[in-house]
Amino acid sequence: MPPTQANANPSPTMPPPGEALLVYALGELEQAHTALGEPGEAVHEGVHRARKALRRTRAVLNLGNGILGPGAALIDRGLRRTNTGLSDLRDVHALVETLERLLEGKLGDETRQWLKQGHDAAVAARATRAETELLLDPDLVQRRELIAVLRAALPALAWQRLTPSALRVALADSDARMQDAKSRAVHTMEDADWHRWRRRARRASQQRRALDAIGLGPAAGAPDLFDKRTTERLGQAQDLTLLLDHCGSGSPFSPTEREALRSYAKPALARLRKRIAKASAE
Repeated sequence: MPPTQANANPSPTMPPPGEALLVYALGELEQAHTALGEPGEAVHEGVHRARKALRRTRAVLNLGNGILGPGAALIDRGLRRTNTGLSDLRDVHALVETLERLLEGKLGDETRQWLKQGHDAAVAARATRAETELLLDPDLVQRRELIAVLRAALPALAWQRLTPSALRVALADSDARMQDAKSRAVHTMEDADWHRWRRRARRASQQRRALDAIGLGPAAGAPDLFDKRTTERLGQAQDLTLLLDHCGSGSPFSPTEREALRSYAKPALARLRKRIAKASAE
């Protein structure tokens, strides 16, 4: 039996979808709370895992599509603020990871040397940022406490309103927003539009993940909107975009390094986006 048919309806032994999604969201916030307690150098990976869990929880709330009650918007704002408050720590670590991935590719000797120098500078900036953040919020206790408060508020929402049909409508709306963002990005080739496409694709993917986790897969015959190759290329494009973003004001790189890294990343990003746009039109 095809997967779409097998998961077309939740199993009769499973809890109602709203109740199951509540359990899923509570689990994600528990993971976020635990991840922010990672000690020492592990704090960077912990922040990464925590932000993913916070985004997944927000994706679930978005599936509520306004029917979970007014408290959902308040919780969502709290999650967004918490995630944004962790962005500086995540950004400096993401830059290190990006440079490490780029160094694994086929590169000329000169480009490789510039990327290595950039990596060293990024590692130093990451250490400085972590020291500053942990001085302001030792062991990230304030963030963890806020997550605990938001987690405790989740059960009060109207989860019983989330029927299978309501959830599938919400997912279809999310997919439509993603497709609109994709069409705009490949048409304009503007940075903001590509960022919007990636953000909406990520949310739609997270919502599919949540529904799969509770046994509520897409309806029979629903199109598969996630091409693995395109998803990989979007990730590669994000790496180059992130590198370019760090070549402006507040950069950890020297002026000479910024110029060299921009000269590498800008044309590479343009070529990659053209490939993605061409593949999306086929």
